[in-house]
Amino acid sequence: MVGNQGSTNVRKKGFTDEIMTRKVHSIKTELLTKSREAMLSAVGIYNNPSIKFKSETFIVLAIIAWTYLLHAYYRGIKVDYHFFTLHGTRKRYDRTKYGAKKSWELERCLDDKKCPVNTETKSNLKFLIGLRHEIEHQMTTKIDDAVSAKFQACCLNYEATIRSLFGDVYSISKELSVSIQMSAISEPQVEALRDLPDMPKNISSYIDDYDRQIPAEVYNSPQYSYRVLFVQKTANRPGQADKVLTFVKPDSPEAEGINAKYVMIKEREKKKYLPKTIIQILKEKGYQKLNSYHFCQCWKGLNAKKDNTYGTLVGGEKWYWYENFIPMVEKYCQDKNL
Repeated sequence: MVGNQGSTNVRKKGFTDEIMTRKVHSIKTELLTKSREAMLSAVGIYNNPSIKFKSETFIVLAIIAWTYLLHAYYRGIKVDYHFFTLHGTRKRYDRTKYGAKKSWELERCLDDKKCPVNTETKSNLKFLIGLRHEIEHQMTTKIDDAVSAKFQACCLNYEATIRSLFGDVYSISKELSVSIQMSAISEPQVEALRDLPDMPKNISSYIDDYDRQIPAEVYNSPQYSYRVLFVQKTANRPGQADKVLTFVKPDSPEAEGINAKYVMIKEREKKKYLPKTIIQILKEKGYQKLNSYHFCQCWKGLNAKKDNTYGTLVGGEKWYWYENFIPMVEKYCQDKNL
């Protein structure tokens, strides 16, 4: 009897384990399905010319897509992605008003030590999270073009991540196509995209501050912000497929030729510094006497705000200095023995 009872217990345990495995797989599959749909919806809405609330909607849906994606990953590796406190060996879960367990938000997913996402992708997603916090509290206008490169990187990162973690069957690339534009981009349009004079101050300040504080290698990574230079193609060999977009490798002779002639369009997102940051940089180089008064005398003496060569006005109020102004301040320090 004892032997039979033991065999029964083993069978019951095996049956219970199988049910739990199926449940985990079912929930993971549902999370991945909803994650893909959220990202497809985000891209579809952003590419819809009749919708004006593009960026705000994209951010919300993209964050949901990434959150569900990471929840599926953590469920697969048996990491509990819910908030709880330990009471002895028992977990006491944080719950919503109506009793549901509170799952990790995206930022908590990214900060976990077992997160599979690389540094550049994390920086991109944390940029979007911070931007969402800003747009929650104020209506935004004309921010689409200021953040589109980061949205593009977010989509490409998502595609690469879901395929690497769960296989090509979850790819979304075949379900999307390039948006068709009804008019050519002219130089006046380019200038309008670059200047973005009507962007809310809180948004422009957030973008500048975030870009400035991340490492240069992250800022320049296509996984953080995917920037592409478009050049009109005027000739094709007969019989060659006539694609709207043709990509060339960055280190190819074709790309080098394009970059050598690259004059009209330049990146808007130059690295910018507040005066106190430049003062601190130069103090670390040994110019200990430099202070705000000296800095002010330097730029006034050079009339450095007469154009946008050395800096730019952000949000109509705060002036930020470009990196090329730092050597000018250093020369001033040398001349004044600071």
